[in-house]
Amino acid sequence: MKPSWHLLEKIISGQKTIESRWYKNKSAPWGKISMGDTVFFKNSGQPVTLKAFVSHVLSFPDLTPQKVKEILDKYGRQDGISLDQISAFYQLFKDKRYCLLIFLQNPQLIPPFDIDKTGFGSQSAWITIENINQIIMF
Repeated sequence: MKPSWHLLEKIISGQKTIESRWYKNKSAPWGKISMGDTVFFKNSGQPVTLKAFVSHVLSFPDLTPQKVKEILDKYGRQDGISLDQISAFYQLFKDKRYCLLIFLQNPQLIPPFDIDKTGFGSQSAWITIENINQIIMF
């Protein structure tokens, strides 16, 4: 997460109850996340400090600019986007072809820990694993 967007603070405060992922091509967690999963969050360059549970997932394939606008209008505020930011986010996402909306519940601050992204790529924005202990750095 970009620290300047203050998304972790929005999640823990309840202002952001959806994590959205927008893609030109399908990539993780598309098809790999479902209700009951746990998502761990971190700001870029920092340790993991937050977790939340997935209560629901919506997938939107074959997006058009009109569908992107509809998604932002309907779910943007739950995604932590204020009304005055909708048009800016529309500009960011209007050419995306896929969207995932991951509905979060029970966000919790957790003791910070670092992860080892070896094998996932240093720029991986999302890692899907069976057990968080697989990547915790001790």
